[in-house]
Amino acid sequence: MKFGAVGALSLPRSSFPINPRHRYSLSNGGASLHFPNFISSRRFSCHCTSSRAPSLELPLLPFVLDEVLVPSEAKTLHLYEARFLALLEEAVSQRNKTFVHFVLDPVSNSRSSYASYCSLIHIENIEKLPIGALVSIRGISRVNVVELVQMEPYLRGVVVPVLDNVPSEATLLNSKILELKDSISSLQALQIKLKVPKRERLQTQTKNSLFWAENEVSDFLLQDFVPTQAERISFSAFQPVSGMSDTELLTVQREKLKAMELRESLERVERGIAFVQQCMKMVAARLAIQSL
Repeated sequence: MKFGAVGALSLPRSSFPINPRHRYSLSNGGASLHFPNFISSRRFSCHCTSSRAPSLELPLLPFVLDEVLVPSEAKTLHLYEARFLALLEEAVSQRNKTFVHFVLDPVSNSRSSYASYCSLIHIENIEKLPIGALVSIRGISRVNVVELVQMEPYLRGVVVPVLDNVPSEATLLNSKILELKDSISSLQALQIKLKVPKRERLQTQTKNSLFWAENEVSDFLLQDFVPTQAERISFSAFQPVSGMSDTELLTVQREKLKAMELRESLERVERGIAFVQQCMKMVAARLAIQSL
């Protein structure tokens, strides 16, 4: 995903405030999405919370709604514009190499935009290129933007953690987590049998997310931002699998949005089980077609 051509909202350098009559293009898989919205310190809405909550001041990188990134999910970005490389430089200068990935959600019937579906991101790897860099990132947790403190050359804001409620039925939750992990393993076993392009990895994105979620997130600046293992695992199901159609990919996005909104790990795990089982049926059907 290229900044600012693929995967991120392209904001002009002199774009604060952005003229609402202009249309700023985002190319995504060959299709162009246009947002006649603007960002300014007066028109950029943020969630509010108690000032006593733990907070971090971090760079903010806006995406469109279909690019929401859930905790445990990994993706690779191509950064090449000077402002985004400056954002990257600030992020890697911190001990935890973090920034915030958020959806810039246009507010209906309003000349404003809303920061929603925000994820705290850890930079896992950087590969320098002749033009820019490839940056591998991982979602750590959900956050809320509570204050916008910088507009240029890139956004920076104060964020606080958003975590699930403490489960009241730990035994049932643990049982469902085991069921989810078994379902993901079954999906993995099916998917690696599919005939896919050589560039496809044998380890599915779902399995990769589960592997990360099962391990402890240690040496982090503020452990208050790190979800419990149960919460991390609950997000790992919501990943695309090889061979998905555009309609199926839209279903993944809807499930991601719902997962980000939930505050109960058990409900998210149950939705994850149903989603993975549906993916298994899809992959099984493709395997049956390949065997003909």
